[in-house]
Amino acid sequence: MAVAAEIGGRDARVIGLVGAGHFLSHFYIFLLPPLFPVLKEAFGVSYVELGLIVTVFNVTSGLTQAPAGFLVDRFGAATLLIGGLLLEAVAYFGMGAFGSYTAVLVLAGVAGIANSVYHPADYAILSAAVREERIGRAFSLHTFAGFLGNAATPALVVGVAALASWQTALMLAGLFGLVCAGLMIANRDVMDVQPRERRTAAAGSAGGAGGLALLLSFPIVMCFLFYVALAMSQSGLSSFAPTAFVQLYGVSVAEAGMLLTVFATGNAIGILAGGQIADRTTRHELVAIAGFIATAGLMLVIAWVALPVALLVGLLAVAGVLYGLIMPSRDMLVRAVTPPGAMGKVFGFVSTGLNVGAAITPAAIGWVMDQGQPSLLFVVSAAFMMVAILTVIGARAGR
Repeated sequence: MAVAAEIGGRDARVIGLVGAGHFLSHFYIFLLPPLFPVLKEAFGVSYVELGLIVTVFNVTSGLTQAPAGFLVDRFGAATLLIGGLLLEAVAYFGMGAFGSYTAVLVLAGVAGIANSVYHPADYAILSAAVREERIGRAFSLHTFAGFLGNAATPALVVGVAALASWQTALMLAGLFGLVCAGLMIANRDVMDVQPRERRTAAAGSAGGAGGLALLLSFPIVMCFLFYVALAMSQSGLSSFAPTAFVQLYGVSVAEAGMLLTVFATGNAIGILAGGQIADRTTRHELVAIAGFIATAGLMLVIAWVALPVALLVGLLAVAGVLYGLIMPSRDMLVRAVTPPGAMGKVFGFVSTGLNVGAAITPAAIGWVMDQGQPSLLFVVSAAFMMVAILTVIGARAGR
């Protein structure tokens, strides 16, 4: 009993530390946009120039995520995670300390590089450190922590900026990261899950050209395309669903925003429930396929049926839960096709698919919306869910 409690406590420490890092990862991703109205006045720049800051962050993060995965497998996930968090925290503290547009733009690129380490490092640590019977819940809590980071950022950063200044808000955000990194260093014993000898062996067997061959293997490519399709099914909804609700259902802008919040809240609940399911089955592809089919069906109902608003709220809540159920099984599917010692590079590579999908979709869906066809937003989202099912089947067969 004492041994089990000790192991359980270790799992909780690992999940808590990695979850805190993932919370900050998403917190930092969404830190600057809520401050754009203030920064526009402070810097005297256009919204295009402010948008360039976000572009620089996302481009540097997307380009370096796969290389970060190789570094995770070579030097250890804990080392890369702590180093990335320290670098990103210093970057945001520097934005507030220097207080110029040029400094923010340059340091956004630095922050993007630092942010690239989280997915490969997090999944490598969780997969190696957490007991097998808890790994699905560990993945779900990891995803949920990132969701909380998204939700918490606007209120916190705008609140601090209103009480003090935008510079104070950014410097405090940097200090939060330094504190979190300090906690990770203090608990390095539970996070350093890959001894040096194993890292060296893994690097020799799965690094370089061998590692590239692994990433280009059929099941890993299918997982990458799975992440792309997943992002494409979601990013259009995140960007344009409120506009579509206004046009299709005649609700106000505020009500439309609330409808998207209903979907997002259901998504969060589904992520937590999905972790429980993931730990109780080995057929993760069936969970993903069922979730996609059910969610896609509801998207088509929303697109083609004139629903009362009260019923629309209910359908969006159910759709959010069903979509959230997929997320832990998504991660378990990738884990199932990844050989030992390659978790960092594989998750770094497939997670880049999220950047690719999120980069492609908004402009394409924006064109659809410009054609005066808001219902197509939900049809296209459902179509990408069907594409995702094909990639899940391919990954399972390729395994």
